Amino acid sequence: MKLIVNGQALDAKAPTLAELLAELGYEGDWYATALNSEFVPAPERAAARLSEGDRVEILTPRQGG
Repeated sequence: MKLIVNGQALDAKAPTLAELLAELGYEGDWYATALNSEFVPAPERAAARLSEGDRVEILTPRQGG
């Protein structure tokens, strides 16, 4: 299915947000995720179903000031 991940078009096979993260090689729970502009906590990613055209944001923490 076609998704928009961090502003880039992507073809993915994963049916859930958790499976998409695995497909893209993300491991651990130290990053934040959003599906169609709604924050998705780590424990809810396996239940977050993806649909054609969904927008996914994956954010990693940054240090600095």
